[in-house]
Amino acid sequence: MKENQSFKHRIFPALRWIGWALLVQLILINICAAFYAYKLSHFYDKVNQVPFEEMNIFNRSWRIFTGPKYGKQPVGERPGFVTEEVDLQLKNGDHIQGWYGKASDSALGTVIFFHGIGGNRNSLVDEAYSFIHKNYNVLLMDFRAHGSSTSSTSTIGYREGEEVVRCFDHVDARGEKNIYLYGSSMGAVSVLRSIYEYNFRPRGIILDMPFLSLQDYLEARARTLGFPKQPFAFLTTFWLGVERGFNGYKHNSARYAKAVTCPVLLQWGSLDNFVLKQETDAIYEALGSNKKKLVVYTGAMHESFLRKDPLKWKLEIEKFVSENNQ
Repeated sequence: MKENQSFKHRIFPALRWIGWALLVQLILINICAAFYAYKLSHFYDKVNQVPFEEMNIFNRSWRIFTGPKYGKQPVGERPGFVTEEVDLQLKNGDHIQGWYGKASDSALGTVIFFHGIGGNRNSLVDEAYSFIHKNYNVLLMDFRAHGSSTSSTSTIGYREGEEVVRCFDHVDARGEKNIYLYGSSMGAVSVLRSIYEYNFRPRGIILDMPFLSLQDYLEARARTLGFPKQPFAFLTTFWLGVERGFNGYKHNSARYAKAVTCPVLLQWGSLDNFVLKQETDAIYEALGSNKKKLVVYTGAMHESFLRKDPLKWKLEIEKFVSENNQ
């Protein structure tokens, strides 16, 4: 009897300490995830940050715990074709800015370009050149918190859907026909989100390497940083949604893709370690369009397919738009 009591006196305090240790660990992990969610969705005009490899062990630990600070990429030189400035106001008062380039008075259509996270309108200038040469007008825009657009917060494709439809309406109001949307990475997700939310139908959409969900996007970030994917991705998805005011677990491209009925060209690189094959397959299968095509660029990573394989890109793009123009 005494031995049983002695055992209980030893085991219960130990279990209590283990419980407290687990609770403290859970709190710390959530604090870390909340910091990361905040940092991932914020972009600043000027960032003076010491390179990670030059930091001491204490500063490195703090950087890992709180996440890096991201700066806006400044807009570079104008492209060689003639452009005019475009400034569009969003419902919350923010402004998005970009360039409109007119191919000719007899243009075959207009292509609106949407860049990826951390980029700006310059990211897709090469693709815009190609369309200008094919006699298509182009519109290159900076998402909110990117380039010259206002705001410092991004929702990684969720509220950016408003910007996509705002650009579409701007071009449509000019009386232009055959309007195509071209999105890269987050830009592709934003295009899908926009069609799902606002129920409009462009002539066609070209989607380069969209991620499947916010949680998949965060898992990819963990992979590239050498972090364990979970619980980092799950908790950061939760906190990013809380901080930005939406359900992060429902930010899903396959869910949005079901609403798409226009022609779709979905493109992916076979060596893309940021957006995996199963993500691309899931989006492709979910697309509601009965006219869709998946093109895989062998040897390509998460990058511009035009620069990686210009011949194949130009053939696929020209075929897509020529088959769908009216």
